[in-house]
Amino acid sequence: MGELAEQLGMSYMGVKQHCVDLESEGYLDTWRRAKGIGRPELVYRLTDRSHGLFPADSNLMTISVLENARALYGPSAPRSSFSAFFQRKAETYQTRVRGDTIAERAGKLARLRDTEGHMAEFEQDAAFIRIVEHHCPIHDLLKAFPIVARLEAELFTRVLGANVHREEAHASGLYRCVFTLHARAAG
Repeated sequence: MGELAEQLGMSYMGVKQHCVDLESEGYLDTWRRAKGIGRPELVYRLTDRSHGLFPADSNLMTISVLENARALYGPSAPRSSFSAFFQRKAETYQTRVRGDTIAERAGKLARLRDTEGHMAEFEQDAAFIRIVEHHCPIHDLLKAFPIVARLEAELFTRVLGANVHREEAHASGLYRCVFTLHARAAG
């Protein structure tokens, strides 16, 4: 809560009241996160209902066009379109995501994805480097065309120069996608 208050330039109690109101309207959910020593902290997270308030790159028309392309040109038509799209997106990302290490590139990619509405965070500990996303602007496309998840992981692999494992989770209406990076073995 203190982080929100600081970022918004508001008092702790002012932010808390807004969060309580948003929770009562179904936009936020709470849970307690252990801090090690002391009482666990109360953490707010967005619910599925809140995702409509954030940018979305896809829509029903896009899905309809891709389904029509599949009907007209065969089952590979949407995949070919997605492959071309992710190829171009990877090229664009590569010009903007530079760094000497995987961690530097991952941090820059997380910031870029955050500006695109993915609510992305960069995490690093002794064992792993991760990009965690709490919103998916193309969630409807992922549901309609599961190949998008694989292509997105391949995009991360190409841009970061690391093997990437993509894991998506839905719990209590909440979305979370974790991209775990593993350094490639020297060949």
